[in-house]
Amino acid sequence: MSLVSAGGYSFGLLPCRSRRRAKAIAKAALVEARPRAVPALRKSSGSGSVQKVLVGDRADDLQAEARAMARAVNASVYSPELLARNYGSRPVQLLRRTLQILVALGSFSLKLLIDQRNGVLDQNKRKRAAELRRIFTRLGPTFVKLGQGLSTRPDICPPEYLEELSELQDALPTFPDAEAFSCIERELGLTLDSIFSSISPSPIAAASLGQVYKAQLKYSGQIVAVKVQRPGIEEAIGLDFYLIRGVGFLINKYVDIITTDVVALIDEFASRVYQELNYVQEGQNARRFKKLYADKEDVLVPDIFWDYTSGKVLTMEWVEGVKLNEQVAIESQGLKVLDLVNTGIQCSLRQLLEYGYFHADPHPGNLLATPEGKLAFLDFGMMSETPEEARFAIIGHVVHMVNRDYEAMARDYYALDFLSPDVDVSPIVPALRNFFDDALNSSVSELNFKTIVDGLGAVLYQYPFNVLEGLALYADPNFKVLAASYPYFAKRLLTDPNPYLRDALVELLFKDGRFRWNRLENLLVQGRKDRDFSAKDALQPVLKLLLGPEGEELRTLVIKESVRVTEAVVLGAVIDTYNSMPDFMRSLVFTGSRRGPLLMSDTELEKVIELRDQVFRIWGLLRSSENFDPTLLQPILQVLQQPEGRILGGRVVGGITQRLAARLLQQVLRTPATGSASID
Repeated sequence: MSLVSAGGYSFGLLPCRSRRRAKAIAKAALVEARPRAVPALRKSSGSGSVQKVLVGDRADDLQAEARAMARAVNASVYSPELLARNYGSRPVQLLRRTLQILVALGSFSLKLLIDQRNGVLDQNKRKRAAELRRIFTRLGPTFVKLGQGLSTRPDICPPEYLEELSELQDALPTFPDAEAFSCIERELGLTLDSIFSSISPSPIAAASLGQVYKAQLKYSGQIVAVKVQRPGIEEAIGLDFYLIRGVGFLINKYVDIITTDVVALIDEFASRVYQELNYVQEGQNARRFKKLYADKEDVLVPDIFWDYTSGKVLTMEWVEGVKLNEQVAIESQGLKVLDLVNTGIQCSLRQLLEYGYFHADPHPGNLLATPEGKLAFLDFGMMSETPEEARFAIIGHVVHMVNRDYEAMARDYYALDFLSPDVDVSPIVPALRNFFDDALNSSVSELNFKTIVDGLGAVLYQYPFNVLEGLALYADPNFKVLAASYPYFAKRLLTDPNPYLRDALVELLFKDGRFRWNRLENLLVQGRKDRDFSAKDALQPVLKLLLGPEGEELRTLVIKESVRVTEAVVLGAVIDTYNSMPDFMRSLVFTGSRRGPLLMSDTELEKVIELRDQVFRIWGLLRSSENFDPTLLQPILQVLQQPEGRILGGRVVGGITQRLAARLLQQVLRTPATGSASID
């Protein structure tokens, strides 16, 4: 539901008394709402007084929410058994609705078949898409919700259908204003005059389940959006879901090609739609979303006014803005669509992978660009949650993809709950290898999220990235969502202490007993692009594992790598010193050896310098981080003072001593380099 000013047009707000006379609504009880006034904070108040005011405000807000919940106590909840009792004994009504649906969809299917036989299927796409939109609108809220879902599925619908069905998001027929205003008074037990000083004479927007008015609160003068539920909607969607569920049973029983439990999918969808009918639940969803994600200055979530909210009426802060797919209007305000999309991507990643609580209906009508450049989220009726195991598995899946570990990728489908544990994933591995070997030959910036999704399966389309990518591609055809997402993945891998992600980082950095410095450098380069990256936290999880009881294998690898790095730094310094000498001094000190001070092949010499330079670049990346503090090394020094740390340090020093001694002996004897002295 978009709470927008329709591209900058202003909507007049009629005084409630004038509007009421125009609509001839019967006058209800003259009870004026007297919500709590926010206490002023006096300068003389100490910190304790301020704390008391904040606690009091919070208590008042909770009480108002409790009253709203009481008003919604009879809100409908999806129950297949209740639907069967309500509609199982109404054969005439069921037959009439069934015929209505079959005639509408059957005639449309027949037109598609005729178009295909006449060879004009592509030519008539736009025409047929508009017809389908009108059919869904005529069939009512259930099919409008279906159309809205299809409008965000580019894996299913052609672009013409996506564009037409997107109009179902907030450009639907309205119901009479008199019914809406009567609903407000009935639900809240107050007259409009006592609540609002003015209200728009007609809806600002209309969607599948309700329509929105713009109003001004009488007690505070604040502009708000008032969403009112369509009358009779519970009856309409209840009948439809009863019929659709019956079709699901038939599919489960007779259609062998579909192995998914269709009835379970229908029940899940119906349950979500019924949750949307409870506007108090939507308000609570908005509050939780705001608490989790609106801590970022570029994300806005409207406040809820609980005193004027019930099961069928939702009053929230008015958000002035432009829909995210209106590129011209956005740029006319000096804003950039891609900046807003990047904000959406970062917020969506936090939703999906950090807290697991995400907006499940992020179509362009629910995303606004405010004049201040913030991204506003609206309509919290449909929310979803990602289990913790799945959140970590998704990040691990990306690591396995980068490592081309296709066996591990296939096993990830268990944790992601894409496949049941009894399914053999070995046949999937060759398919993953064939797909991702080609995809990963491109640079990260050339991989877009839809490419990855196509490889993983359409199930990931329940997450919001496909919508954001579609919006971005309108502004820049070369935009890649995966590239924009990579800084977040890099930051999480470098800083998250969760054991699963810590192991994923180790897996990414070490392979075949060797440390991949290029991977670490790339992670730091990308991680620094994330605004929440902290150099202080980088690699701390790995350090804790390194010195922990389970880190013996990692310690062996680190000792080996520490020896290599120290040798590279020392030998690099020798080479730099040699190169800085005048020619006559080189001849005197090193007897004019054309290979310089060290007996090394050109290839080995290049590897030494490359490793040394790479380590220095990584240190430079850490030092140049915005929040770098030399004290971040203090925990490392403290750990090294512990018994385990001293043992590790001793092993490193011993290895370095042996390595440099071998190198020195080679130089003295001027013999060819042995494998033990090789930088490899």
